[in-house]
Amino acid sequence: MGIQLMGIAHAKQKLQRSLSAKIASVLATSSNSVPKGHIAVYVGDGYRKRFVIPISFLNHPLFLDLLHKAEEEFGFDHPMGGLTLPCTEEYFITLTSVLSS
Repeated sequence: MGIQLMGIAHAKQKLQRSLSAKIASVLATSSNSVPKGHIAVYVGDGYRKRFVIPISFLNHPLFLDLLHKAEEEFGFDHPMGGLTLPCTEEYFITLTSVLSS
C-alpha cells in the first residue's frame, strides 16, 4: 500500500511539472506574438477581433479619443484582459489606415 501511494505521489508530481511547462509555453508563445514596439487591442461589437498596432498610434489625438472612450466604458478592470476599444471593426481599420499614412 505504501509503495502504491508513493507511485501515485510521483505521478502527480510529474503531471504538475508537465502542466506547468505547457502553461509556461503557452504564455511565452502568446507574448511573443506581439512584436516589440507594438500592442494588441481588441475591437468590435459582440465578437472582439484582435489587432496588433504600433505603440506610436497611442499618442495620436484621434486614437487618444478612442482610449478615453474605452476608459469611460470599460474602466481599468475589464474582464477581456487586454485593451478593448469601443468601436466597430470598420471604424478601427479606417482609423489605423489614416494613422499609417
